[in-house]
Amino acid sequence: MVAAIIVGILVGTLSFTPLIASIRLARKASPTSNLGHAGALMLGVLLSFVILAATLVICLLAFREYVVPFAAAEAGALLVFATVFGFMRQVRR
Repeated sequence: MVAAIIVGILVGTLSFTPLIASIRLARKASPTSNLGHAGALMLGVLLSFVILAATLVICLLAFREYVVPFAAAEAGALLVFATVFGFMRQVRR
């Protein structure tokens, strides 16, 4: 069960990287670009949830007894990482 929690934390942290990339992409978007600010951010959210869902399905199919701790660690790591990221951005301003 400890291994499932550790892997869940790693996947939760990994799933935040598309959100960071989409924030950077949204900053570079010009007013006339096709992707735009909201499109870049929505693409990051979509990719993040795809990573979360895909790994959860893999865990469900392969290790059914560890789904709950894995999913809780995954979601918790994503929330903690996003909160710390947002807090650090506000402190820098």
